[in-house]
Amino acid sequence: MRYFFNIRDGEKTERDFEGSEFDTLELAIDDAQMAAREIMAERVLAGYEPDGQSFDIVDEDGRVLANVPFRSALRPQ
Repeated sequence: MRYFFNIRDGEKTERDFEGSEFDTLELAIDDAQMAAREIMAERVLAGYEPDGQSFDIVDEDGRVLANVPFRSALRPQ
């Protein structure tokens, strides 16, 4: 199934128009957490404190299936 990782920052949303294929929603969530770590690292190095951003994982119909806060990527699994 194709999942889209829209980045939510407060009221703003940056849409993912390409999406990625995953066998399960759980695999998509795992990938979102890895991507969140990378984005947060880039932003910290640029002097920006990432706070409040999250991924809305949506399906091809635009339904939000999961929300992955960037900060959740820092917690041990």
